[in-house]
Amino acid sequence: MAITRDTIDHVTLSRLVEANAVNGANIIGQAGGWGVVIKYGMTERALAAKRGTVRVFRKFETLVGYLKEMGVAKFQVDATDYDSAALKLSRSNVGAGERMKAAHEAAAYNKWFRAQVQASLDDPRPSIPDATVKKHFAAKRKAVEKQIKAAA
Repeated sequence: MAITRDTIDHVTLSRLVEANAVNGANIIGQAGGWGVVIKYGMTERALAAKRGTVRVFRKFETLVGYLKEMGVAKFQVDATDYDSAALKLSRSNVGAGERMKAAHEAAAYNKWFRAQVQASLDDPRPSIPDATVKKHFAAKRKAVEKQIKAAA
């Protein structure tokens, strides 16, 4: 969908509908599904997915149901670039959803991990020598092993 780079998310669309600010929508066919551009005031913005990219609905019926549920019942459809062959090809890619979910989880973990490392680097407290840490955790391991043997 090359109509606009600016996007709005689900929450923004919901607020626009509540404020009766939505003038309509254009459903635009493309390879692999359908996108939607929401019109409000003098502005047009594509609906974005959670990850910030333009949201693409694989099924037309799903998009229409979504718009009606949101309160947008009037829209225009442009099927010029819709490619049903591309949709069939993308459906044969079983497991893509799981791979996307795993990729997003990995990216989130990576972001969290980097933040933890940066927080550690920024910590003004003095470092603890390696030998002191090893001695401390060796004592903890011994205590845990002692508890396990006593419980058995």
